[in-house]
Amino acid sequence: MKTTYQCLWVLGLLVACSPNSKVSQSTPPSDGPQYLLTVGNENVPAEEFMHMLSKNREFDQQEDKLSKEEFEENFELFLNYKLKVKEAEALGMDESVEFLREFNAFKEDLKRPYSLETSLQEGEIRKAYSRMQDVVHAQHILLRFPGNSSREDSVAVFRMAVKLKERAEAGEVFSKLAEEYSQDPSVKNNQGDLGYFTSLQMVYPFEDAVYQLKPGQVSDPVLTDFGYHVIKLLDRKPNPGQVKVSHILIRTDPTDPISEDRAKRRITDIYGALQKEDTSWEEVCQLFSEDVGTKENGGELPWFGVGAFLKEFEDAAFGLTEIGEISSPVKTSYGYHIIRLEDEKPLAPYEELEESLKSKILRDSRSVLINSQVTAIQKSRYNFVENGPLVAVAKEQVTGQPKGLKDLREVYTAQNLLDSTLFTIDGESKKVGDFVDFVEQDEVVVKVERKEPFDAWFKKFVEISLDQAEEADLLANNDDFRLLVNEYREGILLFNLMNERVWQKALKDTAGLMEYFEGHRDQYMWEERAEALIVKVLAPEAEGPVREYLANTRYQGGLKEALEDHLSTLSTLSYKVDEGVFEVHNDPILKTLEIQSGLQEVEVNNKPYIVLLGKQYPAGPKAFEETRGQVIKDYQEHLNQSLISVLKQNFIVQINEDEKERIENIVVAQD
Repeated sequence: MKTTYQCLWVLGLLVACSPNSKVSQSTPPSDGPQYLLTVGNENVPAEEFMHMLSKNREFDQQEDKLSKEEFEENFELFLNYKLKVKEAEALGMDESVEFLREFNAFKEDLKRPYSLETSLQEGEIRKAYSRMQDVVHAQHILLRFPGNSSREDSVAVFRMAVKLKERAEAGEVFSKLAEEYSQDPSVKNNQGDLGYFTSLQMVYPFEDAVYQLKPGQVSDPVLTDFGYHVIKLLDRKPNPGQVKVSHILIRTDPTDPISEDRAKRRITDIYGALQKEDTSWEEVCQLFSEDVGTKENGGELPWFGVGAFLKEFEDAAFGLTEIGEISSPVKTSYGYHIIRLEDEKPLAPYEELEESLKSKILRDSRSVLINSQVTAIQKSRYNFVENGPLVAVAKEQVTGQPKGLKDLREVYTAQNLLDSTLFTIDGESKKVGDFVDFVEQDEVVVKVERKEPFDAWFKKFVEISLDQAEEADLLANNDDFRLLVNEYREGILLFNLMNERVWQKALKDTAGLMEYFEGHRDQYMWEERAEALIVKVLAPEAEGPVREYLANTRYQGGLKEALEDHLSTLSTLSYKVDEGVFEVHNDPILKTLEIQSGLQEVEVNNKPYIVLLGKQYPAGPKAFEETRGQVIKDYQEHLNQSLISVLKQNFIVQINEDEKERIENIVVAQD
């Protein structure tokens, strides 16, 4: 193996931390050591350099390959980058509270796409979207549990639900059974008919049961937080998407029998008037609709899909087939409606709905199910073994105590439990003392039941311990994740070091900045300059007025505003004015002129310019304030170079030339 020792001078910084980076799959294995270089006592794997090189490029294609010069430049940048990270670690920056807080936050975000939880969430999102391709029409019977129900009560409710299922399957009319037995408050109005709905519009167990039925089938009893349901699927059809409609509403008052007849007559008269060609929907809506929220905008409602409105209203709205078509009067619990179809669109594609579906899933019972599945899979995958008897003892010691978990350490120390193992993950013990530390740190949000705080904290301790095991597994076995985490870790360290030793120092070290400026004054020089008002003529109508105004005018500060005031009757798009002191040879207009005071005209790139020249200034040094920004930038680079000079003396760099050559053969274009 060939090696060289080099002193490294910085030429720049390696930047761009992208989560989409990818290492070329064509990288062959090496027979020798896989480290590319050693900085101090740390080996740097070749894959890290490949990871950095592979930003937004695939080296399988010839056009993506680097030149020899580009490769050497990137290699030197990588060396300098590693030196600075090593220095940050030597200074203890990787152990500061601020760094750990920022890095851990980044790491949680980076881990999310790779995590088991995200995988399960995506599965639920795709399942929900798949179900949304259809809408289902169902009836149900709800049997609630009595207050403070016992196990025997629950069993009795379940048996009753089974009997109702059997009666429905035997041919009894489901709506009659619902009227007689259902404890859903809406059953009086709908006989258990829920209308059409789709995924994410019912509680998850209910939805899950419905989508497994065929039309005409009756479900087994389905348990939800409301009680037991017996469900009959009436119909399933493709999702019609969404519609936008307008409506005119005439309200009815259930407590006033006369209002029903009055509303019916009025809506009939309105419907008849709308059949005439010269009748304006908007005018009729504004005059007669009793929906105060929509009458002023033509009765327009937001886009909606199946399951969003009352069944009768939805049936009528989705029954309209042509834009502008008007329904006959529709009766709902609000009164009588006439509905006009304004527009319609199909179900949106998955990519468009993904975020909203995810938001809904994380708010409903699916999130609890996903968390339970994650924990169960983690326990199996990472060989979780719980010491049940000890957990029971630990809980018993603090149950019912007035201080809750505030004196855990004192209680468990007295019982000599701190070194006892609560559970193991992949053979690694989590002891009672670890649990006490976890509670005392109080860095997580735990929803605690008043009577049983131990259960909530212990559950969270188990979940976080399993998450840590999953993270360790990813770091050990997922190259993409490991490289990405390391990249962000080192990126934060690099930023902190550069901010402290270069960027902020250049801003705060005024004495050093001025000393640098004085020592490099020959780098901050003005070339020959001239005062000038430069008018670019963009339209012919502006040329005469500009020339006329400037013909007998001497250059002076503020002339731009005076000229613009004079040209106020012209469009501001017919000319463009620049004013100031310009370096003659660096200005595309002035460098074409004979530099002398007075008015001159020139054409550049087929555009006429009218120029009024003022005082000329010879070449000379710039004042500090005239070049402050450039001086600060140069001083920062000077500090950067000085930092590298120090680091090259502090850390020995050993380069594995075999590995470097191997990578070069992959990424460099061959002649």
